Amino acid sequence: MTELLKPDEIHRASELLKEGKLVAFPTETVYGLGAPIFNPEAVQSIFTAKGRPSDNPLIAHIHHLDQLKEIAQEIPEIFYRLAHVFFPGPLAIVLKKRSSVPSVASAGLDSIAVRMPSHFIASKLLESVGEPLVAPSANLSGKPSSTQAKHVLDDFNGKIAAVIDGGKTDVGIESTVISLLGSVPVLLRPGSICQEEIETVLGSAIETASALHTGPVLSPGLKYRHYAPHTPVKLFDDLSCLNTYLSQQPSTHRMLLSRLPVPISCLVDHFILSSRDLYSQLRYADQKNYSEILILCDEEIQKDAGLMNRLTRCAAG
Repeated sequence: MTELLKPDEIHRASELLKEGKLVAFPTETVYGLGAPIFNPEAVQSIFTAKGRPSDNPLIAHIHHLDQLKEIAQEIPEIFYRLAHVFFPGPLAIVLKKRSSVPSVASAGLDSIAVRMPSHFIASKLLESVGEPLVAPSANLSGKPSSTQAKHVLDDFNGKIAAVIDGGKTDVGIESTVISLLGSVPVLLRPGSICQEEIETVLGSAIETASALHTGPVLSPGLKYRHYAPHTPVKLFDDLSCLNTYLSQQPSTHRMLLSRLPVPISCLVDHFILSSRDLYSQLRYADQKNYSEILILCDEEIQKDAGLMNRLTRCAAG
């Protein structure tokens, strides 16, 4: 059985990690599934436990900027400008990695994404372990991420050593990821830190990775279908289209997610849509055997690039 640890049992979690065992822990974004970055066998076990494609790189989590020199090199000046504003916090930055970083952690690439989580449990755990941890979201690959310890146990009970119960995460979606490998920064994955905030700090425009990305996967969430429940997900950008769809389909056990209560033409179970609650709602839909999840993406939702990225990914296919 997987140990369910309290926030004051960080020393126990640290011991397990140092032994090469997997431990899930809360960050401000979602729960991460951690392993020490310089233990390639432990890192590989993350891919095995999650069923994660081997070409999908991991993000390194650090406690202090002093740890950066252990895993990255040729660090550009703009990294420190971004780190000054956004570290610790939900931003991961792709840099050129050092050869000491195991290839399995970077999916064979010469780069590594780095972030400094702001959650006090994650910070204390990183300090206790004493080396960076790679920690992708603590969920089965492709499924909704875990924002509560219960979600982690639903996916991994008996398959990992422990999970630290830090309650519900604050942000609810994964970190923003930006690459500094080229001459112009590239936003690889949107999150709660938006493109405009990054451009304000840098004083210049950045590029955005194409949704139809085809080359090497520089960041999690860039290539594969992600965040998807078993229950089919359908997106609507207009209330009239949603009502037309409902009127043309036989009555079934449906979940509706929208930012505000809306008038609809038939009975559905309605929930308020937000980044913080999205993954919990998707998991709940599977537990309650809903026939489908209908999501109304109004203009305000469409302006939220991080949330829209997750919605379109979970509805893919």
